[in-house]
Amino acid sequence: MAVKKNTYITAELDFAEQSLQEWRKYIEANPIDGVEDRWGKKEMPKGGYAWVVTATKEQQIKCIQDTLSRYLQLLEVVNNLREKEEAKIEVRGKVNLGTQAQDFLDKRNGG
Repeated sequence: MAVKKNTYITAELDFAEQSLQEWRKYIEANPIDGVEDRWGKKEMPKGGYAWVVTATKEQQIKCIQDTLSRYLQLLEVVNNLREKEEAKIEVRGKVNLGTQAQDFLDKRNGG
């Protein structure tokens, strides 16, 4: 049983899934109800420093919402591509797999 698999697409999907995990961690670590203005020092022209808002609540909330929106879009794309890749699995000779081979393939794919 030889199974043909496109490793390029698989590698890209793995990278996209890793990105999804990172985005999810960011979203979970930054809940919208805990956002406060971010302050920082700004150097003044004649010396010294002044405290200024470097990121307002609104800017941070928009960033989190944009990240969540992109997360959901990428998740949908990854799921669709994974389904298409699973459907593309071909067996040499275009014959049906036996039950043992099908069980092996299902277990290997996490099914």
